[in-house]
Order: sequence, then structure tokens, then C-alpha cells
Amino acid sequence: AATAPAAPPAGRVPPPPSDEPFDGTDEQPPAAQPPVAEDVVPDETPSASVWADVVDSPDAVVALGPWGQDVLDPLGISLPLEVKRGYHRHYRPDGNKGLNRPVLDAEVGYAVVPMEQGLRLTTGAEFAHRDAPPTPVQFDRLMSKARALFPLGEPVEAEPWMGRRPCFPDSMPVIGRAPGQPGLWLDYGHAHWGLTLAPVSGRLLAEMMTGEVPFTDPAPYRAERFAA
Repeated sequence: AATAPAAPPAGRVPPPPSDEPFDGTDEQPPAAQPPVAEDVVPDETPSASVWADVVDSPDAVVALGPWGQDVLDPLGISLPLEVKRGYHRHYRPDGNKGLNRPVLDAEVGYAVVPMEQGLRLTTGAEFAHRDAPPTPVQFDRLMSKARALFPLGEPVEAEPWMGRRPCFPDSMPVIGRAPGQPGLWLDYGHAHWGLTLAPVSGRLLAEMMTGEVPFTDPAPYRAERFAA
């Protein structure tokens, strides 16, 4: 199972952004590594680290989704984040059959969605530890129903993809200042709507950090709403 990205050895830099699911590695061609600036020297002083180098900044943002508490718990910021896991897998259509719109089977709990990779078959939510081994048993339970609905052929991938959705109890993200940590800001916990809410939550956080008038009331998204 994929785990939180680990810091690579000194001299390495993060891999470039990719649309592919993170596979837990940091391999990249040597040419992708820019030279380290001569005036940037790693040390042990408190600052915002970007793996190989150290950057001093008055502000930092934690936007790590399901891995957010790995950073925040040691700082004494314990928020009730839980993870819902889910799976999907792409299938080739059987014969010349086609599908041009998503189909949801609400009774059984899955969807078939046409994608560039093939026909994506999704599962329901799985409640399990974030880093536990994948257990895509839901596919075995729904395949007969899905193939009765639409003629799915052979799978495209060798194994199903697994995602981890960071969820708070009220189904809303935390956006704003980190309690008790001046200069630290939070933007995570978007559950199933991370791609959908990323632009608007990024705008809201940017307006708060720069002192602009927020376009909407940020109070409902404060971390303090979970205070006992």
C-alpha cells in the first residue's frame, strides 16, 4: 500500500507533478534535479523544509490531505481526521459496446464511468487504517451485478487503484490558522471533493493569509470548531 511520501536523501528534490496516482517512490531522471543554490545551506534551525534545501518563511501551509496529521500531531494539533478508502479499476468494453455517460447503481453501490483509460468501475467506501494493505474485496461482490448491467471486458490494470479520502466528522474541510502555531495555516480534509474544492479553498486561504476581505465567511472552516 502507498504511504506518505518520505523525505528523499540530501540532494534530491520532489518529483514533478503528475496526474498518475502516487506510488510511494521518488525516482526521477538525474536531469530533473536543478542545482542547489550556493546560498541555501541545510541546517537544524526551525524552518520550512523542502527536503534537500531549507527555506525560511513567516508562513507555511499544511495541505497534505490524509497525511496532514503526521505533521500536526507532533505540534499538538490533534484534529478528528479519519480516512475513507475507495477503489476503482478500468475495464475494456466487451466487443464494440460503448458508454457515453456515467451510470450509478445505487442499490448495489457502484458506478460505471467512461474514461480515456477505459470504463471505470468504482466501489463504495471502505473504513480501514490509512496505511493498511489494500483489500479490494468489493470488486468480487459487485462484478456479477456490474457485468449484468453492462458488458465489461478484461481489466486494463493489473491491480485496482486505491485512494484515501481525508474526512472530518462534519464533512467540511479545515481552512485557516493552525491553533497555537503562529504562521502555520491549514487547508485539508476535503473528503471526496478535493479536486472540486481545491480552487475555491485555495482562494479563501490566500485571501486570509494576505489580509484581504474573504469572499465568504471562513468561520465554519476553523479548526477550533472541534474544540471540546
